[in-house]
Amino acid sequence: MQRYLILASAGCLVASMAQAGGMDRSGQTIAPLFEDGGETGSYAELSFGSIYPDVSGTALGTDSGNMAENYLRFGAAYKTDLSDRVSLAVIFDQPYGADVAYPTGTGYVFAGSTANFESNAITGILRYKFDNGFSLHAGVRAQSTEAEVSIPYIVGYTASSPSDTGFGYLVGAAYEKPEIALRIALTYFSAIEHETEVTEYTGLTGTTNGTTSFETPEAFNLDVQTGIAENTLLFGGIRWVNWGDFAIAPPVYSALIGKPIVYYNGNYTAYTLGIGRKFNDTWSGSIAMTYEPGVGGYTTNLGPHDGIFGVTVGVKYTRDRFTVSGGLNMSWIGDAESVVSQTPLATSSFTDNTSIGAGIKIGYSF
Repeated sequence: MQRYLILASAGCLVASMAQAGGMDRSGQTIAPLFEDGGETGSYAELSFGSIYPDVSGTALGTDSGNMAENYLRFGAAYKTDLSDRVSLAVIFDQPYGADVAYPTGTGYVFAGSTANFESNAITGILRYKFDNGFSLHAGVRAQSTEAEVSIPYIVGYTASSPSDTGFGYLVGAAYEKPEIALRIALTYFSAIEHETEVTEYTGLTGTTNGTTSFETPEAFNLDVQTGIAENTLLFGGIRWVNWGDFAIAPPVYSALIGKPIVYYNGNYTAYTLGIGRKFNDTWSGSIAMTYEPGVGGYTTNLGPHDGIFGVTVGVKYTRDRFTVSGGLNMSWIGDAESVVSQTPLATSSFTDNTSIGAGIKIGYSF
C-alpha cells in the first residue's frame, strides 16, 4: 500500500505550489528517495507542470490588468539502492521563480514593467536505513539562478544578471512502519548564497556594471503519511521557509529607491493535508488542501500576493512497471497591498486573485 499511495499523493501535488510564499515553486520534495523501485531497487520519474495565475490590482483608480505570466515547471529524479541499507537519489527541480509582465497601455503606474527570475537545482542525496525503522539522509545541492527586470516608471530602469551557481546542503531523518504505510520525514535545506554581476541602466545614470549578492532561503520540510483504513492513506506536511531574510538589492536601484527590488516581510509556513485512496489495481486517487497564511505588511510590486489556499485533485494509473500521475489545482491567492509612491504615499490593492495549475508525472520502476 505504501508505494502506490506515495505516488498518488505526489502526483496530486505536482501542480500545487503556484504562487506560494516568496518565489517558492517546487517545495523541494525528496519523495523519490523513499520509492521502493523494481527488481534492482531503482526508480526514475519525469514531471511537468503548467501554471496559469491571474493576479491584478488597482492603484489611484486604475486597474493593473493581469501582471502574472503563465509558466511551466519541469522536474526529474532517479533513485537506486546501493545496498540493503544505503540508497542514492538524484533530483532535478526548479525551486524558485518569478514571471511578471504588467500589461502596457493601461495607465497603471507600473504598466510595461517586467521581471523574470529563474532557478535550477540538482540535488544528490544518500540515505542510510537502520534496523528499527529509522533512517538518516543527507546531500548536496548545486543551484543556478539568473534574473532580469524592467521598470519604465523608475526613470527607465532595467537590470540583468547572468547565471550564477551556488552550493548548499540538506540533512534529515525519517521513521517508517511499512505495515501501516507510516512515514515521518523531516528535512532541513540550507540557504544558498549567490554573488553575481549585475548590469543596471536608468535615464539618469546610464549603464552601470556592478555586483549584487543574495541568499535563497533556508527551509524545513516535515512530511507525514499513515494508513487509516484498508487502501486509504492520510498524508500531509508542513513547509517553513525563511523568506524574511531574503532580499535582492542591486546597487543603483537601492540608491534610487532606498529599498531592495525584491524583499518579503516575514517567513512563510505552508500546511498540506490530503487523503489517498486505491480504487483497484490500476487506479488510485487523492485530494489535498494547502493553506499558507499571509504575513501582512506591504509587498513588493514584483510579487503582490500574501498567503494562499489551494485544493488539488490527483489520479494515478498503473500498468506493469509504469505509473502516470496527474493533478489539477485551484488556488485562491491572498490579498496584498504594495506601495506605488512614497511621497505622497499611494498604494495598490491586489484582491480576489486566483491560479490554476495542471501537472503530470511519469514513473518507471526497474
